[in-house]
Amino acid sequence: MTVFYGEHTKVLVSVDCIVFGFDHNKLKLLIGRRQMDPGRGEWSLYGGFVREDESLVEAANRVLLKLTGLDNLYMKQVGAFGAIDRDPGERVITVAYCALINVADYDEQLREQHGVQWVSVDELPKLYSDHNEMVRKAITLLRRRVGNEPLSFNLLPELFTLTQLQHVYEAILGEQIDKRNFRKRVKAIDFIEKTEYIDKQTSKRGAVLYRFNREAFANESSFRL
Repeated sequence: MTVFYGEHTKVLVSVDCIVFGFDHNKLKLLIGRRQMDPGRGEWSLYGGFVREDESLVEAANRVLLKLTGLDNLYMKQVGAFGAIDRDPGERVITVAYCALINVADYDEQLREQHGVQWVSVDELPKLYSDHNEMVRKAITLLRRRVGNEPLSFNLLPELFTLTQLQHVYEAILGEQIDKRNFRKRVKAIDFIEKTEYIDKQTSKRGAVLYRFNREAFANESSFRL
């Protein structure tokens, strides 16, 4: 540590992770009971303080890895939250990050170890401090980006049906989509590939499975759905 800026008040900096998943046709959020004071026992997002030797992104990735056991997740900064009284314990400025994971990839034992659970975004309880505001801003961010970025595929398994893909979009947007127009647009996109596999678990008649070709997408200049 240096001796500079000694005349200024020091504040704590933290990161909070807004982890979304998709399950039973609903957009869900990972929350748990807060394990520390102040606010012990209140519903809360999962977060942590930024260490002296790491950047904000590194701190967020560290917290996400500890929570989910997964790395290379889709992650976007939602914003900074710095109301003076947002944390009754100390002066804490936090930066919120939004992450998307496939629920099936999340180990159940790890979820239980951290004491967190998936809750539908439509049924969220009152969360600690300004965490509900963070979630609202994260959902707004997803809705703004979902039509221009292939972020929805982070919520799905590698192979998915067009019905599953449509349900993801509907869950994010909070509204129904016309089935015929949606499928027409999807089938016109080269990097959403039809496979030879058939899904017989979620579809009685058997539905064709598709995949998102990330390599082909990397060569595209834009995305629009």
